[in-house]
Amino acid sequence: MGKDLATAAFSPQDRVRFRRKVRGCLDVLAGMLQDERFEDGGPSAGLEIEINLVDPDAGPAMRNTEILADLGDPRFQPELARFNLELNVPPRRLLGDGLGDFEQDILDALRAASDCARKAESRLLTIGILPTLTPEHLVLANLTDNERFRALDAEIAGARGDDFRIDIRGAERLTTSSDTIAPEGACTSAQLHLQVAPDDFARYWNASQAVAGVQLALGANAPFLYGRRLWAETRIPFFEQATDARPDEFSAQGVRPRVWFGESWISSVLDLYEENLRYFPPLLPEVSDEDPVAVRTAGHIPQLYELRLHNGTVYRWNRPVYDVAAGHPHLRVENRVLPSGPTVSDLLANAAFYFGLVRELAEHDPPIWRRLTFAEAEANFRAGARDGIEAVLTWPGTGEVRATDLVLDVLLPWAHSGLDRLGVHPAQRDRLLGIAEDRCRAGRNGATWQAATVRAAEERGRARPEALREMTQRYLEFQRSNEPVHTWPM
Repeated sequence: MGKDLATAAFSPQDRVRFRRKVRGCLDVLAGMLQDERFEDGGPSAGLEIEINLVDPDAGPAMRNTEILADLGDPRFQPELARFNLELNVPPRRLLGDGLGDFEQDILDALRAASDCARKAESRLLTIGILPTLTPEHLVLANLTDNERFRALDAEIAGARGDDFRIDIRGAERLTTSSDTIAPEGACTSAQLHLQVAPDDFARYWNASQAVAGVQLALGANAPFLYGRRLWAETRIPFFEQATDARPDEFSAQGVRPRVWFGESWISSVLDLYEENLRYFPPLLPEVSDEDPVAVRTAGHIPQLYELRLHNGTVYRWNRPVYDVAAGHPHLRVENRVLPSGPTVSDLLANAAFYFGLVRELAEHDPPIWRRLTFAEAEANFRAGARDGIEAVLTWPGTGEVRATDLVLDVLLPWAHSGLDRLGVHPAQRDRLLGIAEDRCRAGRNGATWQAATVRAAEERGRARPEALREMTQRYLEFQRSNEPVHTWPM
């Protein structure tokens, strides 16, 4: 979620100063893109994995602060809710066995965290939404004790001026409301970071937008919320609605939501930062002491604190990231589409598919975004989230096509080629993309396994809450094996 704030109460003057600083940062970034030597990207990537803590009955365990203190590993950080953790996997090159090394690093980190969790009578669960959550779990009192989270809640709830209303229609329907953003803590994701050169950023972001619907269809893992079966990836509409800061009047007037797919293809990373400034008022207008112009004039690299802080409160499904590492600036595409889990092997298969596919699509001529309209890309995003592996998508040259057929016939060969361009070892390429292929052939991902397992339990006479607990316990057991979800018995 970002760094803690030094200040949690803001005045109108703070907001004016902050907007001016963001504009100044944006002007400096524009100059840097012309003059500064950025890290040129190459096959370098990172991962963030959000994790649920569950108690012996498979309900949420509000123990993150205690477990983090015992663990003492800076790679793990608290997330919004007290039953959430986030694992930040250090970036590495994808060359050779990079993806396999990622997998081993994640497994080792989760093993150590699991040992600490057991001391607190808790277990780790990677899933899009914890199926046993109820509205009583997602209340203000269960926010992690963190100044940033409290400030976000106050600012978003204050901007809305009313309860957040949830209305999701899927296999079943859910209508509910909340006076806090705490329900956002239900949404746990896997975020993929791909470092790119400035001149390449627009092509990689456009490609990421184009394939977002396919990612969701292939990787959906959140069919249940508050006891209802909704979308295959319910995390998408729930996150959008649970943090919608717009009063109803603003929504009716076309004001953009902060959780946003976007509205057009781009030609530069500056397009996205300009949209941030144009459409979104500051939520956390903390002003730093840095003068980015003076820093640049002195020959140093500015942190662009305000630009980054503001960007962190606009929740694009593919987000631009400016960062500085070892004194060198770089840009990343942060792909926020995928849910967490089911297993680390599934997660790495999703990552390999994404990294390879966008690498290949970024080089296609004519570009995919010249043949696929932005409206079609967003419609695919909705269809993939709603229908999961059974989704029907629109794709240039094929028209309407089943997501599994599109992956098997068109996109997997492109992902193979893209991983080859990235220098990924063929054994890693074939193993991970083989998981994606077998998932398509079986027609089974995390969402379908969850739904089928709950249905089977209900057919044996279990009530829905009991069926969800039973399914979650089985999910925990199979997750430990790291065998991909399409191989799990029902």
